[in-house]
Amino acid sequence: MFLLCVIYNFLLITLALILLPVILIALALVPKFRAGLFTKLGFYPDFNLDRNKKTIFFHAVSVGEVNAVEALIKKTRENFPDANIVLSTTTKTGQEIAHKKLEKTVNAITYFPFDFFFSINSFLNAVKPDKIVIAETEIWPDFVYLANRRNIPVYIVNGRLSPNSYKGYKKFSFFFKPVLAQYKGIYMQTQGDVERILDVGAKQDITKCMGNLKFDIKPTLSDSQITELAESLKLNGARMIAAASTHKGEDEIVLDAFKELKAQFPEIKLLLAPRHPERYEKVSELIAQSGFSFGKRSQNDTFENNDIIMLDTMGELMKMFSICHFAFIGGSFSTTGGHNPLEANIWGKPVVSGDCVFNFKDIYAFLTQTKAAKLSSTPQELKEDMTKLLADDEFYQKACDDTHKIFDENSGAVDFVINVLKEQ
Repeated sequence: MFLLCVIYNFLLITLALILLPVILIALALVPKFRAGLFTKLGFYPDFNLDRNKKTIFFHAVSVGEVNAVEALIKKTRENFPDANIVLSTTTKTGQEIAHKKLEKTVNAITYFPFDFFFSINSFLNAVKPDKIVIAETEIWPDFVYLANRRNIPVYIVNGRLSPNSYKGYKKFSFFFKPVLAQYKGIYMQTQGDVERILDVGAKQDITKCMGNLKFDIKPTLSDSQITELAESLKLNGARMIAAASTHKGEDEIVLDAFKELKAQFPEIKLLLAPRHPERYEKVSELIAQSGFSFGKRSQNDTFENNDIIMLDTMGELMKMFSICHFAFIGGSFSTTGGHNPLEANIWGKPVVSGDCVFNFKDIYAFLTQTKAAKLSSTPQELKEDMTKLLADDEFYQKACDDTHKIFDENSGAVDFVINVLKEQ
C-alpha cells in the first residue's frame, strides 16, 4: 500500500503542476474554488476539543451529503453525549448548510483536506479522531492509508456506486482493491451497490447493505393531531395541494396550474408556501391578481371561505404535508436544485416537481422508479401530472402505497451506523 501511495502521490503532484495555470485562473475567477483553500492545504486551527474525550469525525462532501448525515450526527450526539464531534465538507455550500443545520450539535465544522500527505497529517494532528465516518463513496487513498497507519478506523456509510460509475472503477480495480482493504467497514445503500463495490475489490467481510440515511426521517404528528390540524383549517374533506418552498417564478406556475385544475375539480384547495419570508408580500400580490379568495396562516385564516391559504409562518410546513393530497416541491423550476421531497413522502403523500433537482438527485432516483414522485419537464407537463393525481383514484392510491414501500425498504440506516459506532 505504501508503494501504491508513492506512485499515486507522484501522479497527483505531476497532474497538479501540469494543470497549475488552469487552477490559478479558476481560483482567481471563481470564488467558490477559493473557499477553504488554505485550510484544505493543511492550515488547520486549534479546534479547542477536550482531549480527554473521544472524537468522532464525519465527512460530507456537499449539500446532499450534509442533508444525508444530519439525522445520523444528531443521533450520534444523543448516544455519545460526551464525545467530540467534528464535521467536514469539501464545498462552500456544504459548509453553509452544515453551519445552518448542525452548528449547535457538533463541536467543530471545517474543510476536508486535499489528499496530500502533508495536508492530511496536519488535519489528523489537529482533530485527532478516534473514529472516522465518510458519507457516500468518497475514496481518498492517502487519507485512508494515513488514518490506518495511526490505527484510526475509517468507515464508508451510505455508500453508493451507480452502474455507470462502476464501469470506471472496475477498470482500475487493481488500484482500488488495496485501497478498499484499508477500511474498517464499507456500508452501502442497496444490495446492488454492495455487489458492485465487491466486484471492484472491497473485502466481503467488511461490506454490508445498510439502507439509505436520507430515509430515516419520521412523522411528527399522531393521527388525532393530523385530524385536528385539518379541522382547524376547515378543510371539510376537500383535497389540498401543498405547493412547498416555492421560489421566484414558481408561484406563477403553481397559480396557473391551480386555475386550470380548479375548473375541473371545484372542491380543491391550495396551500402556497414561499421559501423566503421576504417574498411574502410579492406572493400575496400574485395571489390577489389571480382572482382567488385567499387568506394567510399568520392571521389564522382557514379554507372555509378561501381557495388558497398562504403559509407565511415558520416551522409549520412539515406538518402541513400530513393533510395534503399531494405536494409540489419548489426550487425545481429554478436553478436552486430542488428541496427534500421526503418531507412530504414520509406522510404517505406523492410529490411532483420540476426536473431541476440536483440537490436531491439520488433521492429522486429512488422515488421516480415508483409512482411516489414525478419530475415534470415543463409547466404544462406539471398540470398533466397534477391532473392525474386528482382524477385517477387507482393511480393516486398506488403512488401513496409506493411512498410507504420506499420508507419500509430503506429506513433503519441511522440505527445501523450507531450500532457500528457502539460495537467497534
